[in-house]
Amino acid sequence: MYYMIILLVYGAVDAIACLGLSLQFGVAGVTNFGFIIFQAAGAYTAAALALPSDSADGGFQTYVGGLNLPFPLPWIGAAVAGGLLALPFTFLVGRRLRGDFAAVGLLVTAVLLNLLATNYRPLFNGDAGMALVPAPLQQGMFVTGSNAYQLGFAAGAIILAAAVYWFVRRITESPYGRTLRAMRDNDKVADSLGKNLLSLRTGVLVSGGAIAGLSGAVLVSFIGVWSPAAWSYAETIVLFTAVIIGGAGNHRGAVLGALVVPVGFEEITRFISNNNPSLPPNLLPSLQWVAIGLLIACFLWLRPRGILPERKRLIPAAPTWTQRMLRRAPATLPRAATLPEPDSLPRQPPQAAAASGPGLAATAAGPRTGTGAGVVAADSAAEILRAVGVSKDFGGVQAVSEVTLSVRRGTLTGLIGPNGAGKSTLLSLLAGTERVSAGNIIYAGQDVTGAPAYRRARAGLVRTFQLASEFKRLTVLENLLAAVPGHRGDSFLGAMAGRRYWHADEVGAIARAQALISSFGLTQHANDYAGDLSGGQRRLVEIMRALMTEPDMLLLDEPMAGVHPELARTIGDALRALCQDGMTILMVEHELAIMDEFCDPVIVMADGRVLAEGTMTELRDRSEVVEAYLVG
Repeated sequence: MYYMIILLVYGAVDAIACLGLSLQFGVAGVTNFGFIIFQAAGAYTAAALALPSDSADGGFQTYVGGLNLPFPLPWIGAAVAGGLLALPFTFLVGRRLRGDFAAVGLLVTAVLLNLLATNYRPLFNGDAGMALVPAPLQQGMFVTGSNAYQLGFAAGAIILAAAVYWFVRRITESPYGRTLRAMRDNDKVADSLGKNLLSLRTGVLVSGGAIAGLSGAVLVSFIGVWSPAAWSYAETIVLFTAVIIGGAGNHRGAVLGALVVPVGFEEITRFISNNNPSLPPNLLPSLQWVAIGLLIACFLWLRPRGILPERKRLIPAAPTWTQRMLRRAPATLPRAATLPEPDSLPRQPPQAAAASGPGLAATAAGPRTGTGAGVVAADSAAEILRAVGVSKDFGGVQAVSEVTLSVRRGTLTGLIGPNGAGKSTLLSLLAGTERVSAGNIIYAGQDVTGAPAYRRARAGLVRTFQLASEFKRLTVLENLLAAVPGHRGDSFLGAMAGRRYWHADEVGAIARAQALISSFGLTQHANDYAGDLSGGQRRLVEIMRALMTEPDMLLLDEPMAGVHPELARTIGDALRALCQDGMTILMVEHELAIMDEFCDPVIVMADGRVLAEGTMTELRDRSEVVEAYLVG
């Protein structure tokens, strides 16, 4: 009976921890190899808050804290400690390191903190660890240590695990969760659509850290001891194994993985005895880790998506969805919510934009020229984007050199040049995906040179990429919904407020997305994974997704590359119609016939510089343009 209670508690603790890791790794794509740090922080905090002063019990152990606080304060403190500890890591992961580099940095930090706790005894009693941690509710109706008490503890742990499951599911099944999954699939594209990656990573790291800290509090309260040996980096590998085998991105899979790996797999190996004195005494623990490694390898090879793969989220058609949601809608749902609107650069009408840049008119004066020095617009009121002396240096290689150009409102402007001319790099600089080495970028009368990509996107300057950059594990409809600006459910607080808070925005967004999909002829693929589409269809998804941001200006990087000529013409007609409706487009394209048919004016780049500007007919008569293409 007691052994079964132990398994129940361990299963609940591991389920809580795996849910936190599933939120970070499976949903948001943050590979947190230092996850065990936060569980340890919660365990130490709960112990320090629950224990009396270290002078008690004969002073045989030394530690900070010793506040002897009643339950549930130690557990609350543990969750807060785990969340607070995550804050410094958000700047490490969000600003400096990405992907594998962040994972290695977190792993190294876990090892260093373990060494600190082991060797600095005044902190948490060194390698001996903390003992005699009081169990919760010792003065309750059950005697601490009795089966009735332990069974009640197990029931409480299971209820807590269920609450954590509800919490992470509420996040995941919201527009905020959709944005997290978009960031997981392609963070650079999410950034270009107006998503603040630092804020998103902060949310999942703090939430996951708090959940991990809570799991550590439950565990230390049950076993009564905690030492550095309990949280080596290898324990994180066990949790990752559980999430991968259960199904990354599926919270039910995370719970299943917790029961299969940390509880089931490890507990089964405890029944294997080593009575042969000729064998090393640590053989079985070593073989256990070998078995775990083989288990990961087998699942990654045979079933990479786990036992319970992440499910496809099918969104019903707008009319049915609307009817159901309106029946559940409250009588009033004010738009002025308590949640703050996302920070962004102001969007301005043309007149205001022209008036807001007093120094711009002087620099824009003069006739339009097509010299290597750049392009100068004569009418600043018609100008929406200007680059002045923009350069980009990659380790001594000058990809873009002193480019000055302007784009007028409502035009479909082409940007051509031979391979290596710097066209895609220039688009990255204009969109904020890359930082300029020198020069200035003016958009809608505002200097956005130092603004990150997500701020420019929120201001209406949105880009696409040279290679197809769809969110592969999101459906076509989800790809479009992930780009909706100002959605009330697209924040942590909005997600926690619940569906009744943000469903009105969702209904409108679904209707817009379905209309856009229909206009591009992809209705039958609306609920297909975007990564399963053909190359041309993925290009359409990328263009539609950019349009969902309601941009004032689009920067398109070879939108018709690899697209069937008939589909390319359809795309060109759609882009021209958008410009007639007031949108501005700057498009990089290699097919000169497309430029000739759809773009006016066309800007030519070569060797990182602007070479000329004009219509394609005019440019064909320019000897320097012909020479650049022949040489390129």
